[in-house]
Amino acid sequence: MDTVQSLRIEPLTESRMEDFAAVVNPNHRQKHCWCLSHRLSAQEIRERGGEDRYEAMCSLAREKIAPGVIAYLGDQPVGWCSISPRAQIPKLENSKLIRPVDDLRVWSIICMVVRGGYRRRGVNRQMVLGALEYAKSLGAPAVEAYPVDPEGRMDLTMAYVGTRKMFEEAGFEVVGVSDAVASRMPRLIMRKML
Repeated sequence: MDTVQSLRIEPLTESRMEDFAAVVNPNHRQKHCWCLSHRLSAQEIRERGGEDRYEAMCSLAREKIAPGVIAYLGDQPVGWCSISPRAQIPKLENSKLIRPVDDLRVWSIICMVVRGGYRRRGVNRQMVLGALEYAKSLGAPAVEAYPVDPEGRMDLTMAYVGTRKMFEEAGFEVVGVSDAVASRMPRLIMRKML
């Protein structure tokens, strides 16, 4: 089966939270990543979810602009892409390492995860295209990503940032180099105009 041709990309809503969890945190571990650290401070997480990070993410999923999109193969959730206006990602917006290249109100892709068993089947590529369509449907002028350019395979723990090749295949161009690193490689600033 050709995964690229059969994926469906949907925004994260509260009704899709269990699908999101199945991709990023299937055992609902409190200390494991819920894709919140760039968006909410520890205090905001407590205010939105008590001590429950899942509930804090639910609160983001209820907002008008979803915090990202989920990739489905049939009814099976297989991928997650965190995308939203850069202005809604405070840790990125205030970053001294990944500074804006201009005043354009871009959207940003900050994380991508593909569920085990579905990797190396084109999920990331199709998920990025779906994320671009989602951003475009809400009026985004451009989308940025902050990947690395590895010579070979990269450390899986840092793969969430993506690779230059993957974003180039989706039509992104390098517009700068940040001061941030992942797996000891500089993170590029890549942009796709919509």
